[in-house]
Amino acid sequence: MPYLPADVTPIAISPETEPYWEGCNQGELRFQRCASCGTFRHPPAPICYACRGRETEWVRVSGRGTVYTYTVVHHPVHPKLGGSIPYNVVLVALDDAPGVRLVSNLVDAAPEELRVGLPVEVVFEASISDTQIPRFKVAR
Repeated sequence: MPYLPADVTPIAISPETEPYWEGCNQGELRFQRCASCGTFRHPPAPICYACRGRETEWVRVSGRGTVYTYTVVHHPVHPKLGGSIPYNVVLVALDDAPGVRLVSNLVDAAPEELRVGLPVEVVFEASISDTQIPRFKVAR
């Protein structure tokens, strides 16, 4: 069972984000990194914000990180989310992608278990478009 209803998570894939979503569909988190200075960036961009370089590479990361911050939603922002409340939205700082923080959900924790610094690891869940969405679970 998906954490949130699959029909509220359609994915729009652009040429800049395609390598990211291809990785997700293969069960991998991949982030763009500047080939000149090594700065990770997400969302992907054509120019590095750190050095203005244009050469990029896509790097697979472990998918392990920590909850940087979070919120628990009690009022659905979309009618189809009414059956999912309360649900969480987490911002995860990735261990091996410095500076990258990914907005997602923590799929296996009750609201009272959430805390800043909680170790997590990525899991993938299908959207309505069959694109795999990165979600997180508590790292055991």
